[in-house]
Amino acid sequence: MEFTVGQLAALLEGKAEGDENQTVNRLDKIQDGKSGGISFLANEKYEYFLYETDSTAVIVSEDFIPTKSYKTTLIRVKDAYAGFTKLLEAYTQFTKAMVVGVEEPSFIHPSSVIGENCYRGAFSYIGKNCQLGQNVKIHPQAFIGNNVKMGDNCIIHSGVKINTDTQIGNNCEILPGAVIGADGFGFAPQPDGTFKAIPQIGNVILEDDVRIGSNTTIDCATMGSTIIRKGVKIDNQVHIAHNVIIGENTVIAAQTGISGSTEIGKNCVIAGKAGIVGHIKIADHTTIGANTGISKSIKKSGQTLFGYMSMDLKDFLRSYALFKNLDGLEKRIKELEKKG
Repeated sequence: MEFTVGQLAALLEGKAEGDENQTVNRLDKIQDGKSGGISFLANEKYEYFLYETDSTAVIVSEDFIPTKSYKTTLIRVKDAYAGFTKLLEAYTQFTKAMVVGVEEPSFIHPSSVIGENCYRGAFSYIGKNCQLGQNVKIHPQAFIGNNVKMGDNCIIHSGVKINTDTQIGNNCEILPGAVIGADGFGFAPQPDGTFKAIPQIGNVILEDDVRIGSNTTIDCATMGSTIIRKGVKIDNQVHIAHNVIIGENTVIAAQTGISGSTEIGKNCVIAGKAGIVGHIKIADHTTIGANTGISKSIKKSGQTLFGYMSMDLKDFLRSYALFKNLDGLEKRIKELEKKG
């Protein structure tokens, strides 16, 4: 792919200062920039790289004032970081759209339907009675079980397993190794002390614009559906148990575990290694810190929780300040006891 600086300036709704006819074919860090690359400068502590870089073009904010001479062409935009993000998005969409066709060997059952402009990578498998939309990309070694429904513009990366009856909306992306619709962890204790597996006959529903990270597992429901609402973003190595519901636009970081039948509200932020017990509800706009354990429902919206087990962040910080000074407090108490 090769574009002129002028074309990229137009894409970013910016203005080029320098030779608009130069071409770029690569995205570079400003400190590593070479001829043919485009970089960006958003943080002032990296400004000195601008005067040294060999990048053909550099995206800067419109109010940026250089203090030394430079040899690159500037593309001035309203916000440099947002402008470069837009460029990354355009690049990603362009490269994904280029992948079309069928690689052999791959398998799709005759009863299944797949839309136009799609890609099926080598060793991919699509089972019976599946309905896949337009511009879907199924990468090598992905597995799609029976009766799966999938909307338009979805990307299923290598090694993904999507099990029977899963429903996926539009514009979803599932990263390598993720498993959607695995059996939930359901076992009934028996009189002899053993455990008997409870059949898991439900499914998983991913609504529009959901992104699932690598090696994340989302269990199917025991009955009904495990539901991931519109706009949810889930990191790598997250486990979501059976019958969980995740509200719209919630983000969940790596190694978090959410136990069965818990409902997470919308626009929540869950940091890494958080642990949430089952059969509770988390209010909208809740922030849960890293390594935090949630053992009961959170009813008040907008709280920030931290600690194991969790408490309000301000209460935790006050308690932690006392905890750090326990040795000193103990000595003072003993001195007071001696005086008494």
